[in-house]
Amino acid sequence: MWNTAFPSFLIGLREGLEAGLVVSILIATLVRADARDRLGAVWTGVAAAVALSLSFAAVLTFTSASLPAGGQDTFGGVLSLLAVCFVTTMVFWMRRNARNLSGDLKARVNEALGRGGRMVALTAFLAVAREGLETSLFLWTTAKSAGQARGPALGAGIGILLAVVLCWGLYRRVLKINLTKFFAATGIVLIVIAAGVLAYGLGDLQESNILPGYTAHAFNLTGIDAGSWYATLIAGTLNLTPTMSWLQVSGYVLYLVPTMTLFVHGVRAAGKAQAAAQAAAVAGAGGTAAPAPVPATRAQRAAARRAAEEAVLAEELLRKARGAAAPEVSGRRMPRWAVYSSIVAVPAMAAVGTITVMGQASASATTQIAITEKACGTGWTNPSSGTQSFQITNNGSNTAEVYLINPSTNAVFGEDPDVTPGASETMNVSIGDGSYAFRCSFIDGTVLNSATYQVTGGSSSGQSGVTPVTEQDMQDPVSNYRGYVQSNLPGLLAAAQLLDADLRAGDLAKAETDWLPAHLAYERLGAAYGTFADFDTEINGSAGGQPQGTATTSWTGFFRIEYGLWHGQSAARLAPLGDKLVTDVKALIKAFPGQTTDPNDLPLRTHEILENALQFQLTGIQDYGSGTTLDTLYANTQGTQEVLSTISSLIQERASGLLTRINSGIATVQADLRADGAGPCTDACPTPTPLGGLTSAQRDRVDADLSQLLENLSLVPDLLEERTTA
Repeated sequence: MWNTAFPSFLIGLREGLEAGLVVSILIATLVRADARDRLGAVWTGVAAAVALSLSFAAVLTFTSASLPAGGQDTFGGVLSLLAVCFVTTMVFWMRRNARNLSGDLKARVNEALGRGGRMVALTAFLAVAREGLETSLFLWTTAKSAGQARGPALGAGIGILLAVVLCWGLYRRVLKINLTKFFAATGIVLIVIAAGVLAYGLGDLQESNILPGYTAHAFNLTGIDAGSWYATLIAGTLNLTPTMSWLQVSGYVLYLVPTMTLFVHGVRAAGKAQAAAQAAAVAGAGGTAAPAPVPATRAQRAAARRAAEEAVLAEELLRKARGAAAPEVSGRRMPRWAVYSSIVAVPAMAAVGTITVMGQASASATTQIAITEKACGTGWTNPSSGTQSFQITNNGSNTAEVYLINPSTNAVFGEDPDVTPGASETMNVSIGDGSYAFRCSFIDGTVLNSATYQVTGGSSSGQSGVTPVTEQDMQDPVSNYRGYVQSNLPGLLAAAQLLDADLRAGDLAKAETDWLPAHLAYERLGAAYGTFADFDTEINGSAGGQPQGTATTSWTGFFRIEYGLWHGQSAARLAPLGDKLVTDVKALIKAFPGQTTDPNDLPLRTHEILENALQFQLTGIQDYGSGTTLDTLYANTQGTQEVLSTISSLIQERASGLLTRINSGIATVQADLRADGAGPCTDACPTPTPLGGLTSAQRDRVDADLSQLLENLSLVPDLLEERTTA
């Protein structure tokens, strides 16, 4: 929770301090001008602004919750981009104006007092409302990215409270704060946080299909536990996750680098200008008449200067305040409390009306469902068919997985895998007539079902329930995949030994010919994302993961040999690498029977093999001179087919149409590659077609067909996820 609280704390502190400075100076000026009768107008403006900000937050929360899942992603993505714009504008404005902020605020207050009590209230309202609306927007986007509101709300509350304390201290003249340094330091941090909010917003827009490239991942750090304290800390504060698309990473970098550069440059330039101005002032003071005696210490001089300024200001304000006093008006007047209450009530009533109008259509379809360790899934009072939106609220003390199932077959129609205590999550489903129940699995081991709900008299159509996959269901697929790998490792060893013999014989031309069949023999095993633990890095590690890139002396494996062969390195230098490759393959053959294979890895690997290819092959990142990336991609499709064959019966039982689309997609991509000169290659391979040899139309065709295939393959991991309690 604390990791999600920090960004909101920072924004609450900054925005609260900016608004609080206006209010504190306004109150101090009224008190010194003997115009205390106008303090009520100040607090009315503040209260109205707070009411408007809270109402805006309520509108964001309740109208977005009533949207369908895709609409929520679009809504959240657009507002995330707006939040980034507001925060960016705010930090640059504060950087430019922090040094003169106090004087500017006093001038605005002076002008407001000269125009009467209504202007005083309006000044307070505008000062607080602007910051409050920005805070509400940023807080909403932070809460959405965090998946819960407690942390962001707590952080914002603490930040605003601290800002109030600081402003009270400034009002009492007991605190000193260098606004220039404060806003410069927090501005740097907020720019980093805003870059993460931008990346999150782009991801939302990709997920809603407004922007392309949702499955084109720049990285997928599966070795990082997304639930670990450090991963949640980074995700909560910076919105950086173990898996991010190329568009998210590009947006993050393209925002962060130029924005941070401009901001830091502006801070330094302002510092130099201030130093120059001070030096000029000192130089200009020479040769004048002796100044009047001044207090000895710096603090005393500052206090004397403030007292003189405020005395002049108070006298002027007092004159204006008395001169602008309204004449007495005969007749009955509305009590002040009624006027003030009406002003505060207007934003709240407007929010209620907005929420009612915008959320009325979908609110009727939202059902509040409560869960505890003693009662699972209460509250579905009017079961009906069609599209349903359940708001799952965890009133227990443990995190739970919640499923909507058919209690007879255990088929799953919807799930929320992580409903934390006190939190609410939305489950959207489409169901027909039948029997349904909620199943709750708490982390303390408690598993229980709700009462069975009967849906009748409606439509028999709706989404098909997914039969849960058990550990027993995955035993045969795991065994079959391991058997496939075991039977093909000897062929990999033979190809590696042939390549090694070429290198030791000094026949580099033949080594170039034999390198590709050996490499493809490994790629066809489907060794994506740590299939063979550390052996994968030794046998097929790229230079991208090395500390010094291609100059790393410890870099070994197929890609290292490729780099040496196509960059003119001698046989004497490459022969030890061939020996090392053979040694590593033999070690893998010996170790593989003792390695374990997680059953959930197979459904994941059907997607990850080709996602890896899209990221590294079709971008040319892993082409070290041979120009064989298209052949490697073809081998990756073959590896995907082998993994898919082990779980195809499970997919067929649950989504036969999906399996058909996947098989058709693989065939389409393979046909594209064969048309481009690539294809199956085991012994003697034809001259490869380099990636750069393709036309733009050919590249676009392969990219589009592979992306569509990945969209279908991305459904397999969720479809075949083990659900031991569902």
